[in-house]
Amino acid sequence: MLASALEGFMPLLSWSGLLLLLLGTLMGMLFGILPGLGGPQVLALLIPVTYGLSPHMATIILIGAMGAVPFSGSITAILINTPGTGASAATTFDGFPLSRQGKAGLALGASATASALGAIFGAAVLALLIPVGRQVIMAFSYPEFFMLAIMGLSVIALVSQGSPWKSLISGGFGLMLSTIGSDPITGLSRFTFGNFYLWDGIKPVPALIGMFAIAESIDLFIKKESIAGQHKILISGVWDGIRSVFQNFGVFLRGSIIGTVIGIIPGVGGVVANFLAYAQTIQTAKDKSGFGKGDIRGVIAAEAANNAKDGGALVPTVVFGIPGSLEMAVLLGALILHGLEPGPDLLLDRLDIIFTLIFTLVLANILVSVIGLVSARQLARLTKIPSAYVAPVIFCLSLIGAYSMNNLFGDVLVTLCFGIFGYFVKRLGYSKIALVIALLLGKIAQESFHQTLVSMGIKGFFVRPISLCLFILILVFLTLPYLKTFSPRQAKGLLK
Repeated sequence: MLASALEGFMPLLSWSGLLLLLLGTLMGMLFGILPGLGGPQVLALLIPVTYGLSPHMATIILIGAMGAVPFSGSITAILINTPGTGASAATTFDGFPLSRQGKAGLALGASATASALGAIFGAAVLALLIPVGRQVIMAFSYPEFFMLAIMGLSVIALVSQGSPWKSLISGGFGLMLSTIGSDPITGLSRFTFGNFYLWDGIKPVPALIGMFAIAESIDLFIKKESIAGQHKILISGVWDGIRSVFQNFGVFLRGSIIGTVIGIIPGVGGVVANFLAYAQTIQTAKDKSGFGKGDIRGVIAAEAANNAKDGGALVPTVVFGIPGSLEMAVLLGALILHGLEPGPDLLLDRLDIIFTLIFTLVLANILVSVIGLVSARQLARLTKIPSAYVAPVIFCLSLIGAYSMNNLFGDVLVTLCFGIFGYFVKRLGYSKIALVIALLLGKIAQESFHQTLVSMGIKGFFVRPISLCLFILILVFLTLPYLKTFSPRQAKGLLK
């Protein structure tokens, strides 16, 4: 292992390795900032560039680009409420309110630090799980997926600082939207109205771009003021943001663990990790009043999970050759192109390549975070640009990003519809977070529920250890907030 680690690190010490790392990181930053684009697109673009490169050098430029995307997506999420990638959407909930208060530097400093440390955490877990990766992945099946989805849905009533009923209504509407498309078991179409585009259901990324980017551009255009408004920009907030991660280290650690675990499970994705980490932070916080209004803990948790999930997602990719997401599927194809077949053979014969991958992932995240910190002061000034200039740019970039994902006009229509809908959701005081969580997790819950019943029966949810533990955790999450409100005297009265 040590010899392979040293062999895998040596290419990163060469000039060519460092230049390819820088090139990949800059490309990843560009694609992460642009709404709708992200890891799959930049990897697909770079594959032809790697044709003449050695496997080590190809791995460096590809992983460098992939590692730079998550934090880059949070830059626009914080500054202009436009998540560059779907996995940065939860960062907008507290990152953007901080920008509106003139504290963009604070949010960017916390985001950069949590991103870099989260990536290091995920990469460390990947390195530790290589010998036992098979057992970890095989421990999750349909019941565990269902319980994870229900755990996410169970926090809907807690993620809004407004009326819990409005959160439940938003969540219910999100669940309704998740049923659009073909039934995951029978294949019958539901609520498609004869439209072929809706057979696959509502795609998450166009919906997220609409709910946050388009809705915010409409709001900015109507208000006729800059993002930061009358607030002064606190340039010194960058170092305060860095310190806040260590002051809230428990929040960071829990977010990183959630991101890594969700990343390991194929098919769940970074968007779910981002939202679950944010919701869990709200649920475990003693003071919930600041969330959604500019609480730095929300930024830390979301960004830690967003970057830690890459290390987790690489576990099934390199151990089994099973891509856990579209991004990993493109990476898998690129590795095969260079004669690197992920799976047991890669673990036994080319362990040095895996260590090159791990080291590159860490260095790319550190590099992009340093670039973000150095440029944070200049980036923060963007929040003082008049909305008359900012709003049209956000609107156009969002539509271009939505279309460029799959080159489908239907994605543009979904983005526009959710943008208008998201604007009124915000104005009427309903919860965007609850709606998005339900939309994302509804389909996973449907599929895994039916698959469990068909393969194991109802007992399948309770006889498997991990599934049972998750079920107990759900009960704890649902009852703990109410138990805290009882005094010892009231508890004794109930027992009598």
